[in-house]
Amino acid sequence: MRPFLCAGLLLTLAGGVFGQSESQPKFEIAGIQPSAKQLNAFMRAAPPHNGRYEIRNATMLDLIRTAYGMLPDNVIGGPNWLELDRFDIVAKIPQGADADDQKAMLRSLLEDGFTLVASKETRPLPTWVLAAGKQPKMKEADGSGSTGCKLPESSGPPPEGALRLFSATPDGKTQQIVLGPGGVIQYNCRNLTMAAFAAELRTMMNAQLGQEPVLDETGLKGMWNFDLKYSLGLIGLLNQGGGEQITLPEAIDKQLGMKLEKRPLPKEVVVVASVNRTPTPNPPGLADALPAPPAPAEFEVADVKLAPPPTPGMPGIIGFQTQPGGRFNCRNCPLRFLIQRAFNTNNNEMVTGLPSGADSVRVEITAKASPEAVTGPGVDPDVIAPMVRSLLTDRFKMTYHQEERQVTAYTLTAVKPKLRKADPESRISCKRGQPGPGSPPGSQTITCQNASMAFLADQLLQFNPQLNWPVLNATGIEGGWDFTLTFSNLPPGLLAGAGRGGGDAPPAGAPDPGGGYTIFEAIEKQLGLRLKAEKRAEKLTVIDHIELKPTEN
Repeated sequence: MRPFLCAGLLLTLAGGVFGQSESQPKFEIAGIQPSAKQLNAFMRAAPPHNGRYEIRNATMLDLIRTAYGMLPDNVIGGPNWLELDRFDIVAKIPQGADADDQKAMLRSLLEDGFTLVASKETRPLPTWVLAAGKQPKMKEADGSGSTGCKLPESSGPPPEGALRLFSATPDGKTQQIVLGPGGVIQYNCRNLTMAAFAAELRTMMNAQLGQEPVLDETGLKGMWNFDLKYSLGLIGLLNQGGGEQITLPEAIDKQLGMKLEKRPLPKEVVVVASVNRTPTPNPPGLADALPAPPAPAEFEVADVKLAPPPTPGMPGIIGFQTQPGGRFNCRNCPLRFLIQRAFNTNNNEMVTGLPSGADSVRVEITAKASPEAVTGPGVDPDVIAPMVRSLLTDRFKMTYHQEERQVTAYTLTAVKPKLRKADPESRISCKRGQPGPGSPPGSQTITCQNASMAFLADQLLQFNPQLNWPVLNATGIEGGWDFTLTFSNLPPGLLAGAGRGGGDAPPAGAPDPGGGYTIFEAIEKQLGLRLKAEKRAEKLTVIDHIELKPTEN
């Protein structure tokens, strides 16, 4: 790592553009380096600990939105690589620096290290709005009873044509949720103002309303009682009992007489005028000033036991979390899940050799790691993996080795490409989104902008778990392209039950399938490309031995 001595000055608003001021808080010392390539790419950050500030695997967009306290969609402009290249930052933070100070220090570092030039402006952005329709269909409330929107409690088997889901309540218990035909979920809302209802909409299951609050523009005063039913999309496809599919906006319109719609509204944004792709050279001194804390190889203490059997008809919910201070909890975790965490993979094929019965074993773990290792509310897989691996070795007598074996993997090839040439200045990105009107339930849409075929091949593994192994690019297509891909992540067998067949593309001229496309069909039919299966040598972890019951605490 090339250290970088941060001598930057605080950005201040002057004529709409952030310039320099010697009054700005700054890191005492900071370093920047490109991130190592990872299959599961996402930013990792934790609260500063013992004077150490660290962000890993962050795109420039991540760094700018963090520095200015903005949502990703509120950072506009900038070069096409803003969401592509990833960086690690480590810095020494002055004692007593609060959250605003940390943002200011990061802004200063970005200006000095990447020559970032940015300005705050107000521009119209699409925003979800709750508005009154011609005739509201709700009952005025008298204010008695509980307040809010809740899922009705249910027990026992679901009625004919219905399905059930299970979720964890805040107190750790398991709640059964019954879905009607078509995968319809119901919320009972009582004693609710429209402002409170607008605020709750984003938290409803599968609402897909983004990260910003829904604005209340109904003009309705007082409190209201009403029920709201809408389809969960993917669950509706799984439901073979039929039933009408209704989206959340449609349900609000038909059932409440209200409107949930997107409108362009003025929002504060950060406009990126320019930023360098390569950071300035870093002077020496970082490694001595901020030595990396030793990574713990095992938990300091751990209580491990088999989870109690689930209540009939009420399966347990998996809980997996770390807490500040180094506390680690794994509730009702399948043994296979723990083994995958031990080797930091979500690929079911990457770990093999599990004994029969391993999938039915569930484990409860309460453990404590060094506070130096776990500082945030999330789970850092790189930190947790070696500790879980040691725990399984010690308490379940796990032994293993690694070897290369032939697996079925995929190569992206060109058939008759159906791609639109991109503006080379536009952002390189592939993002999940809501499928268009009329898409089969269970569909998801990926919209790619200025994406190379190599970039698409990298993204496919993240968007579809059925692929398992990295996809190789053999299309021979150069440059950046715009395209949209709509498919279902359901296994082919479930798609077949919903009106779809296996992995081959439908014949030319065949009608679109009612149950959606597999990823293989969508790539060929919609993009004119093909995922070709082939045998390839990949490194696997082979479990030589593991007990199905832990040793005594």
